[in-house]
Amino acid sequence: MSAPFEPPGPEQPGTHPKGDRAFFGHPIGLSTLFFVEMWERFSYYGMRAILLYFLIDTAANHGLGLDKVTGAAVVSIYGASVYLLAIVGGYTADRLFGARLSTLYGGIIIMSGHIFLAIPADATAWVGIALVAFGTGLLKPNISTMVGHLYSEQDPRRDGGFSIFYMSINIGALFSPFVVAFLRNHWGYHAGFSAAAVGMAIALVWYVLGRRTLAEGVNEVPNPLSPAERTRAVFLLGAALIGFGVIVLVAGLWRDTILDQVIDAISIVAFLAPIAYFSMMFRSPKVTTEEKGHLTAYIPLWIGAMLFWMIFEQAAGKMALFAQNRTVTQVGGMRVDPEWFQSVNPLAIIILAPVFAVIWTRRAGRFPSTPTKFALGVLIIGISALLMSWAFATYQGNTAPVYILAGVFVVQTCGELCLSPVGLSATTRLAPKAFASQAMALWFLGSAAGQALAAQLIKGMGDLPDSQYYLVNAVITIAVAIVLFAMVPWIRTRMASAELARPDSDLAVTH
Repeated sequence: MSAPFEPPGPEQPGTHPKGDRAFFGHPIGLSTLFFVEMWERFSYYGMRAILLYFLIDTAANHGLGLDKVTGAAVVSIYGASVYLLAIVGGYTADRLFGARLSTLYGGIIIMSGHIFLAIPADATAWVGIALVAFGTGLLKPNISTMVGHLYSEQDPRRDGGFSIFYMSINIGALFSPFVVAFLRNHWGYHAGFSAAAVGMAIALVWYVLGRRTLAEGVNEVPNPLSPAERTRAVFLLGAALIGFGVIVLVAGLWRDTILDQVIDAISIVAFLAPIAYFSMMFRSPKVTTEEKGHLTAYIPLWIGAMLFWMIFEQAAGKMALFAQNRTVTQVGGMRVDPEWFQSVNPLAIIILAPVFAVIWTRRAGRFPSTPTKFALGVLIIGISALLMSWAFATYQGNTAPVYILAGVFVVQTCGELCLSPVGLSATTRLAPKAFASQAMALWFLGSAAGQALAAQLIKGMGDLPDSQYYLVNAVITIAVAIVLFAMVPWIRTRMASAELARPDSDLAVTH
């Protein structure tokens, strides 16, 4: 369920002084961003908890009537789109509107998307899904950046502030599936989407009312476009849209429906974008030989992360199907809704993240190293895929005990705690100085490419049982994990100077 946020930049003008301790010893602006993010994540994960069920349910039940394979592929490509569009969100903040307005506009678009989803019509549903993806892309990379504006780089409260902020993400993700499931059971899917719209509306009201508590730096545009650059940006945007349309049309050579063509087109963009980023960095004269060595060490870690997210983000896809069709519907006379399983990961994060943080802090500078943690995370997610393969092969109908799927979610959370915060740390440490922001974009693109790859595997293996789908995923990731373990000495040699310059900071996990 989780995925990384962009780390904040350096202190900006208007950063709150250390004397501001109104919110648990932290700046009052943290409370504004805490509750905004909590309600935004409530909105996002509430919608996501029922999205697949809505896509594949019959028209009689107010669903869209897609087959299960296409529905699962759409959920994956939706996730890929969010992380692709996060690159756009970072650009708009840096060059057009600043972080505060980019976040505001993103929130308005998200709320509009949920309102469209709440309207019982097929056409508005697709518009709503697109708007939520676009709005989330605008908001996602900027709200955590604004948390960074509240502190100076030397402020000892900085890490603690981010830990508090990240807790809001998990709180929102924890409770929303229960609310949306209740509404869906009593009044249908569109009532559930309405709850997501209300959650986003609360976030927007809180954001507007609390705007004066934020640091002044959130209003600045760090690198504004000149008039000439604005004209060129409009031209490039038009060219990009035309180019995407051409890819969609070309995909018609091997796909029969426009929906499948769009899935393939987004997948192609998700695969090409990181290749373009890596190529740009390696070819740039601004990147030193030592930095190219760091970047080379980052490539196998990035591939491992891509495969990790490929499996992990199936929480709302294949695993949601297992919850609906293979897991018992009652325990001790109490109804068990399939949406509830979407709350296992944030609950496990809340419980386990402090434990892992203590372990990594005490082991800092010793075994396990950053690449070892990465390899361990990939291995664990591969084992979880193996467990899902066994579960799909073993249980037919709604017969699987609740602890089967819940246990897999906990296993995946352990893998997440090994890889996700370490990935953020490794990305910031191994990034060339001239391309710090672009390197963080690469981390986003790892999730986008992973989910696009999942969409392609789902479509390509649509005629095979889900047990075989997960077995293939397990074989791929476990094999890559073994390779990563073997490469640990080589990777550590390549990244040695970066590790000396910036010690580990493996404490936060984000959604």
